[in-house]
Amino acid sequence: MARTPVMLSAGVAGLLLSFVTPFLVFGLLERLGRIDRATSAATAAAYGSVSVVTFAAASEFLKSVGLAPAGYMAAVLAVMETPAILAGLLLARRAPASARSATAGRTVHEVLFNGALLLLVGSFLVGLATGGSGMAKLDPFVNGIFQGALCFFLLDMGLTAARSLRGRRPLHPNLVALGIAIPLAGAGVALLAAHVLSLPVPEAAMLMVLAGSASYIAVPAAMRLALPEANAGVYVTLPLAVTFPFNLLVGIPLYAWLASALLG
Repeated sequence: MARTPVMLSAGVAGLLLSFVTPFLVFGLLERLGRIDRATSAATAAAYGSVSVVTFAAASEFLKSVGLAPAGYMAAVLAVMETPAILAGLLLARRAPASARSATAGRTVHEVLFNGALLLLVGSFLVGLATGGSGMAKLDPFVNGIFQGALCFFLLDMGLTAARSLRGRRPLHPNLVALGIAIPLAGAGVALLAAHVLSLPVPEAAMLMVLAGSASYIAVPAAMRLALPEANAGVYVTLPLAVTFPFNLLVGIPLYAWLASALLG
C-alpha cells in the first residue's frame, strides 16, 4: 500500500504526457511545413503514444544495470497508449477531410479495443486473479526464454524498418531530426515530472523511456481508419525507422544515466 500514492502519481503524469504531447508535436510539424495536416495529426498521435517493444527492451536493460522498475509501470504503459490516440483524433478533426474519412463507430472501436490495449488489460486481470501461483507457472516464459524471443522480435522490426526506408521516398532531414529531438524533449519533460513527484530512480527512468517512445502499431491501426489520406510513410516510418532504433541504441542508456545522475 505504501507504493499506491507513487503509482497514482506516475499514472497521472503518464496520462497527461500522453494527451498533451500530440498537441505540441502537431504544432512543431505544422511549423515545419513539410507534410500535410492529416499526416501531422497522425504523426503527433504516434509520438504521444508508447511503444510496448521499447518498454520491454528498457525493462531488460534497467534490470541489467540494477534499476529494475516496479511492476506498476506496466500499468502506466497501458494508461499512456489511448489518450494520445484520442488527442490525435481531436487534431484530425481540424483537418478538412478527416472528420468525414471514417465512421465514428469504427474509429472508437479501433482506439478502445485494439489488440495491444486488450492484451495489456487482460494480462493485468489474469495476474490479479492467479497471483503468485500463476506467476510461478509462467516463470520459464517470463524470465527464461523472454530475452531470446525479444531479440528475434527486435531483429524482425529492424528488417521491417529497413524495408520501409528502402521502399519509400527517404524522409526529409528535418523530419529525421525531429524523430530524434522529440523523444529527447519528451524524456526531458518526464524527468522534470519525476523530480516534482519524487519518483524513485528506476520508475523515473522508465517514465522517461515511455515519454520518449513512439507507437508504430496501435496508432497506425487507429489512424488508418480515421485518416486514410495521411501518409503512412511518415507516421509509421519515422517512429519505426528513426525513433525506435535511436531509443534502443542511445536513448534508453541515456535516460537511465540521467535519472541516476540527477535523481539518485
